[in-house]
Amino acid sequence: MRLAINIDHIATIRNARGGNDPDPVKAARIAEKAGADGIVCHLREDRRHIRDRDVERLRKSIRTKLDLEMAATPEIIGIARRIGPEFATLVPERRQELTTEGGLDVVRHREELIRAVGQLHERDIAVSLFVDPVRRQIDASREVGADMIEIHTGEYANAKTQGGKRRRLEAIREIARYARSLGLGVNAGHGLDYANIRPLAAIREIEEVSIGHAIIAHAAIVGLGAAVREMCVFVKGRRS
Repeated sequence: MRLAINIDHIATIRNARGGNDPDPVKAARIAEKAGADGIVCHLREDRRHIRDRDVERLRKSIRTKLDLEMAATPEIIGIARRIGPEFATLVPERRQELTTEGGLDVVRHREELIRAVGQLHERDIAVSLFVDPVRRQIDASREVGADMIEIHTGEYANAKTQGGKRRRLEAIREIARYARSLGLGVNAGHGLDYANIRPLAAIREIEEVSIGHAIIAHAAIVGLGAAVREMCVFVKGRRS
């Protein structure tokens, strides 16, 4: 299983005081050196953390791959087409949310997403859709032309009981198998941390997990390199 690191919170800390530090691009380099297989950033419409210049610099700097999380709006699609990340993850976006909450309703936004996926494919950008572990959303993801899905793992991460976690983990496992049977790549993310990642990492159909907050929070105590290396042990079963 691959590990992609979301660096949005580095930009959040920078923006809290202004200036240039801490630099998300430097953080991305440290994460790669420590074993990350990719870098994730979310260019929001309100630019609350990652900014256009960050994405441009990341595109030029990182040596693994860049996953640009984004809403399927004309402005952001245009930026993605210009910058050319390896892939884009289309997510729902609400101005008032602290972080992305819930999966994209692919069924409801089918026509809009067909256009967005087509525009990104024109620039050879692979497309992932961030969806809840529900079959109709997986079917719709395939129908609109997505290359992969990212399963929203928030309900699993937030479950209060072990029984609840087991049920939600099994739902994720079943959806991952189903998506792979349709020819879709399978990633997962949201709310994953050092305590809950091991059972998810055992699901063979999931190819990559995206983790941000837990690693950046831990990095404030132990340093970013050490935090990434520690998560690599959980995800990959080895130190990098």
